[in-house]
Amino acid sequence: MSVKVSELVPDMNEVNIKVRVLEAGELKEIQTFRGPRTLSEAVVGDETGRITLTLWGEHAGKISTGDAVEIKNGYTRVFRGEIRLNLGSRGTIEKIDDSEVPSIDEIPEETPQVPEGYEPPMRRRGGRDFRRGGKSYTRRRY
Repeated sequence: MSVKVSELVPDMNEVNIKVRVLEAGELKEIQTFRGPRTLSEAVVGDETGRITLTLWGEHAGKISTGDAVEIKNGYTRVFRGEIRLNLGSRGTIEKIDDSEVPSIDEIPEETPQVPEGYEPPMRRRGGRDFRRGGKSYTRRRY
């Protein structure tokens, strides 16, 4: 099932959405705890609003301003106080017919908002969980 930009909330998975690319950024390489990663960012939107899209790995740099695309199996995260749509190795992006999404000038400025009081879920960053006396410990990597 496809969603609209206005329906996106933090920490959604398996997001399928059809959007127009409003701005497409250049390739960047960043350092993460897993090592260097390639990404590109774009601003995309539909008739309900716009959102920043981060394309990771093989998807980076594959879209251009004005493209009509369908994203399958994307996910949302909060980054620097705003909801962002992400596409990683488990997702796909395909160009679609221009008639399936509004033109650039028909896309409103509204963006999805992070709910008040939102706290991101705890994420494990490697290591193994060890259980001792009913408590869970994460073994540190050195």
